[in-house]
Amino acid sequence: MHADELEFDDELIRGLLAEQFPQWANLPLERVRFEGTDNAIFRLGEEMAVRLPRTVEGSDRPARESDTLSRLGPHLPLATPRPIALGRPGNGYPCAWAIHSWVPGETTDGEIPGAGPALARFLEALQAIDTAGAPQALRGRPLSSSDAFVERLRSCHDFFDVDAALALWEEAVAAPPWEGPPVWLHSDLDQRNLVLTNGTVTGVLDFGSAGVGDPAFDFAVAFKVLPAGERDAFRDALGVDEATWLRGRGWIVQQCTMALPYYTLENNPALVRGASRWIAEVL
Repeated sequence: MHADELEFDDELIRGLLAEQFPQWANLPLERVRFEGTDNAIFRLGEEMAVRLPRTVEGSDRPARESDTLSRLGPHLPLATPRPIALGRPGNGYPCAWAIHSWVPGETTDGEIPGAGPALARFLEALQAIDTAGAPQALRGRPLSSSDAFVERLRSCHDFFDVDAALALWEEAVAAPPWEGPPVWLHSDLDQRNLVLTNGTVTGVLDFGSAGVGDPAFDFAVAFKVLPAGERDAFRDALGVDEATWLRGRGWIVQQCTMALPYYTLENNPALVRGASRWIAEVL
């Protein structure tokens, strides 16, 4: 998936477990088919997941995510992974890594009808958690424009209507900024990180990008997950103002501009299919 990606196989994982957590070294091990962009994921036994950064650049993520989950998880109305253990470099692998609890259920790469109330409750609870000492979320900063980004956006003709996307981007950048206090953001809330049970959202995964800032990015989940006819009810439940709603749409333009030329249907089909649909929805 990445040019500088590390290599992973069962032998590597079992070696790490044998060195550091021998009590789990003989449990069944299975690589998760649709992994994240930042982590390789292996299911360990029935109740655990091993998460390993794909690149050396992500070495600090396991400890940060474990701290975040410990802080946020007890306050949230949907199931989240529970940190179990933090591993250190070893067996030829250069990064820290983590073991979390397995959140049972299924994921989807399509819309999730009826998910609005559960997502609204989740975001309301998340944004109410104390932010003292919390890290800044990369996607919680003000939207900004640059010649480099606009040039990249203009090069995306193979993926979406560039003229329409550029007009939306410029409108979102010019929108009034968030004037409230920074709030907690998940920062990667879409189908890939939502767990369903019988079609209902029951869990949320991947808090590696969580931090505080403008909630607009998380509100944009409405365009990623909800059918068009359910978005107004979600927005009303959370009291999202017009400027914040617009900034959220701008963040989707930014995310899709960066993702679609980079990933492929071969190395990240869930994200490519998802981002193609998200940009169509916001436009």
